[in-house]
Amino acid sequence: MILFPNCKINLGLHILHRREDGFHDLETVFYPLPLQDALEVITAGENIFSHSGIEIPGDATDNLCNKAYALLKADYPQLPAVHIHLHKHVPIGAGLGGGSADGAFMLKALNIKYNLDIPEEKLEAYAARLGSDCPFFIRNRPCFATGRGEVMEPWELDLSGYSFLLVHPGIHVNTGWAFGQLTPGRPETGLREVDWKDVSSWKGMLTNDFEGPVFREYPAIRNIKEKMYRAGAVYATMSGSGSAVVGIFPKGEWPEAVWEGHYRVFKL
Repeated sequence: MILFPNCKINLGLHILHRREDGFHDLETVFYPLPLQDALEVITAGENIFSHSGIEIPGDATDNLCNKAYALLKADYPQLPAVHIHLHKHVPIGAGLGGGSADGAFMLKALNIKYNLDIPEEKLEAYAARLGSDCPFFIRNRPCFATGRGEVMEPWELDLSGYSFLLVHPGIHVNTGWAFGQLTPGRPETGLREVDWKDVSSWKGMLTNDFEGPVFREYPAIRNIKEKMYRAGAVYATMSGSGSAVVGIFPKGEWPEAVWEGHYRVFKL
């Protein structure tokens, strides 16, 4: 079985307060985009994890695909050994949820391939044990998210009439550092108060709390956003805690701007 875990972007991201468990309560809108990895799962004589594409740092046992398998194996011992192959295409550490998507899609793949009949709500609960962004990828539709990102409600938002330009500058922003730069609090304009039907009104209204400290530390990321607006973006934002920046443009009107350095540019 082959599935294609896609990425997400955050449209607005406010960090409201730090919780006693060390996590932060937030509000954001998750929106899926068709930039994808490839995940293959086949029955094998022993558990194997292999990968290609972008280099994946760290020990294989820490990969969310392996952790997803271990989660389900504990409750569904009938699961056989599997060979997992992950072709990595979504930039890592970019605020796009690529690793979270891989873990969530692994849960979905095992559920489908081995007829586990786990309902979506229970899959989301498993995904929440993997990471805060993971439950979104079980649903994989626009959602208004609160809590630490796992409390979701459907959000009526259709951006199919626009084109997306996603630029990753190859900068790794440490998420822990980024959270440490913030003073959590209620925003002047909450996300429910934004006019979600008028994308042209989002500039200056739909904000990401991480942009302030990240742009000060990494001016190159701020420059990408500014360049997108100069090139005609209707709206541009950094996704998550960075470092990828996404621009929303009129359909089919991607800019021909030249991006310096080792940037990866995706037209979606």
